[in-house]
Formats: sequence, structure tokens, C-alpha cells
Amino acid sequence: MTIFDTAPRDRSSDENDHDAERVEREPARLAIRRPTVADGAAMWRVARDSGSLDLNSSYSYLLLATHFADTCRVATLDGDVVGFVSGYVLPADATRWFCWQVAVDERARGRRVAGRLLDAVIDDLPAVTSLATTVTVDNAASRSVFRRWADSRGATLTETDGFDAEHFPDGHEAEPLLVVDGVRR
Repeated sequence: MTIFDTAPRDRSSDENDHDAERVEREPARLAIRRPTVADGAAMWRVARDSGSLDLNSSYSYLLLATHFADTCRVATLDGDVVGFVSGYVLPADATRWFCWQVAVDERARGRRVAGRLLDAVIDDLPAVTSLATTVTVDNAASRSVFRRWADSRGATLTETDGFDAEHFPDGHEAEPLLVVDGVRR
């Protein structure tokens, strides 16, 4: 004897299973946007976990995410903050943006996130034609990011005096100033 199930088969669960499999196979989606106060703690965690940045107070990341949101950006991967860039337009020179920190979580490395963060903030600042930052001599990764970014924007990168080791009260290494001039849109 054969028994047939006469109830109509619910295919929605099969379709949902298929959709779930497809979502798992799709690459994670990266988005870049202005930070909000809700991002401050995540920015602090990304900086802490970077292993190479000077960690500022959690309060400073809250200020960056609110008071300086127009000149900072966060990168999110499926909604989680996986990178940020912080900086500000120099008070004495509205054509120069100073990059304070840029950090990318290891989950997002290899996706050109740092360069995309720089692109996003500079593209929203039409008066800015120059970028400045300080980077220790031994930080090859950061220097490479700024070199590639300058090249991608048809700009020049020069190095000049920044902060000497004796400027720091805590034995910090010198941080020469890197200047990217002639940023093209």
C-alpha cells in the first residue's frame, strides 16, 4: 500500500533554504559612511586590535564619531565596523586634510579598504587638494597605503619634518610628516 500526502507541499522552506545558502556564498558587503556615536566604541576596538596604532581614549573616538563625523569615515562589512579613518581639515589651511588614524580589521584586509576610506572622505571635501599625516619610519604598511593612494590620485607624496622623538614625552618614535599634494578628483 502506498500512502500519498494529499496536503500541498510547502515549498517556501525549500526556497528559504536555497536563499540562505546563496547568502552564505555571496561575498560580504563593504560599505563606507560617516560615523555616528554608535560607532565610537567599534572605532576604538579596531584601533586597539590593529596592533600598530597609538590607542586613544574611548572618549576621543566618540568625539571623532560625532564632532568630526564630516571628516571621518567608517567601513562596515555586513553591518559590522571593520575600519575607520579619522582626520580633520586644518584650521589654518582649508585645502589640507590631516589624517589622524586609519585602521582596518584583519577581516577586511586585502580589499583596499584604507584607500577607499581615504577616497570617501576626500571626495566629500571639495576644497581639499592636499592630505597630510605623520607615520613612523618603520610603518611600511601605512607608508605603502599613502604611496598607493597618492599614485591613484595623480598626486605627489613628499616627506618632511614632523614630530621628532624628543617632542614626545613617552619615548615614542619620531613621526615624519607625509604630504600628498595635487589630489585629483
